[in-house]
Amino acid sequence: METEVISIRVMVSLLVSGALLIWGWRILNWVWLKPKRLEKWLRQQGLAGNSYRFLSGDMKEVFSMIRQRRSKPMPLSDDIVPYVFPFLHQLVKKYGKNTFMWMGTRPRVTILDPEDIKEVFNKCNDFPKPDLNPFYRLLLPGLISLDGDKWAKHRKIINPAFHQDKLKNMLSAFYQSCIEMMSEWEKMVSVEGSSELDVWPYVANLTRDAISRAVFGSSYKEGIRIFQLLEEQADLVVQAMWSIYIPGWRFLPTKANKRLNLINKDIKDSLREMINTRVNEIKGGKDGNGDLLGILVESNNREVQEHGMGMSIEDVVEECKLFHSAGQDTISDLLVWTMILLARYPDWQNKARQEVFQVFGDNKPDFDGLNRLKIVSPFACSMFH
Repeated sequence: METEVISIRVMVSLLVSGALLIWGWRILNWVWLKPKRLEKWLRQQGLAGNSYRFLSGDMKEVFSMIRQRRSKPMPLSDDIVPYVFPFLHQLVKKYGKNTFMWMGTRPRVTILDPEDIKEVFNKCNDFPKPDLNPFYRLLLPGLISLDGDKWAKHRKIINPAFHQDKLKNMLSAFYQSCIEMMSEWEKMVSVEGSSELDVWPYVANLTRDAISRAVFGSSYKEGIRIFQLLEEQADLVVQAMWSIYIPGWRFLPTKANKRLNLINKDIKDSLREMINTRVNEIKGGKDGNGDLLGILVESNNREVQEHGMGMSIEDVVEECKLFHSAGQDTISDLLVWTMILLARYPDWQNKARQEVFQVFGDNKPDFDGLNRLKIVSPFACSMFH
């Protein structure tokens, strides 16, 4: 009996020791051996960059340079790369066009040579999308994070929403959003004679309003809670990205992780409710309303009828979340930067204004007129009107 107990203890000890050795090897491989192998292979292919530093890679220097740049006002210059991507700018100056940097234990390759870029795009099966940090997936779900057959299926179903005839029908929604913002500005000027204002919050609300109308056929005021939750989620994800990512960390019940999960659930629940309502309306014989959600649901129904399988409700939720999160800040930033450039170059501002009035006069902008503009892009036309 005593011999059996000893044998069991020995076996347990061996199993525990074996498990510890395996996990120890995996951790060693993750934090040191694999990064050093990748560094060797990258250098053999003619790429240059800093040597790998244990666990953190280049992240400490990246964040330090960002903090340093953001502590000062952004210079009014077209050369924005040193301010927006200071570490990458310094890396390219130091090592040349084809470089790599260390995002923790993973190298990120930067290529600027047009022929190399063309090769990557032409061989998409050889260069799949990299695995996103799980925190990023909260902000960039849906099509942008998919690959292979699932990406192709989603792309096919979503594509009709961006056909030219569908976009034409959304122009009136964009126009209405712009008119409402301009009316607010006109009221401020009429009361005070002149007014100085921070345009950013107005343009941010304009973008959100346009997205709400285009996606769900509702105004920003009706869907404000989703945008507020997305904004808070983005802030929390950025905070998480400023630290070194440790696999499995997101599952720990920290205050930030619990809040992120709660926000994600609230956003999905709100979107799911709207999507189910629209699905039931279309099943009941109503049309799709002409917005992105209606077009997406109708396209998905056709895919199911023709091939027996389309996107699930959860897939549609992810795509609608992407419509909301991917568009708002990028378009707002571009609009504000456009206004800054026009203020810096009044000659071009006058040319742009003259062109808009020459094409439209006092009439409401239409799709055909937008295509005739040469100086003003169709994207910014309504702002100048």
